[in-house]
Amino acid sequence: MLNVTRPAAVGILFAASIFAQGPFGVLTSNTAPDPATVVANEVSHLTRLLTLTTAQQTQATTIFTAALKAITPLNTTLATDHTNLAAAVKTNSTSTIDSISANIGTLTGQITDIQNKADAAFYAILTADQKTKLDSSGGFGPAGGQGGRGGGHH
Repeated sequence: MLNVTRPAAVGILFAASIFAQGPFGVLTSNTAPDPATVVANEVSHLTRLLTLTTAQQTQATTIFTAALKAITPLNTTLATDHTNLAAAVKTNSTSTIDSISANIGTLTGQITDIQNKADAAFYAILTADQKTKLDSSGGFGPAGGQGGRGGGHH
């Protein structure tokens, strides 16, 4: 699900809270890192990869923090829905399965939208050389391992 060579930005930030994955691998505790740490780690990674300027680092931090703030409650609902879906399967409640599955689809679509808009905003602040470097290393989208980014980056 995760492609560790993918330098894209936001998806992994949000996957951490659902899949107990950090931006650079499996977490060593059951507690997801705080959002500021997740964003700082991702910006640090992107700085090493793309040689971001200080101004770009500040912009990236703002972009990814806003996206994470928007996605966090959606991830919370998504996690609850997955738990409720498992319970509905055990009770063979097909109408509940239908309803929860539809909600999971909607939430996944909203998360994908937010992530891709954040990626677009990040991509827009890059120089032509940085864009080439990002694109050649997998960039955004399916080539980077996440057809639409639902589960995360890298």
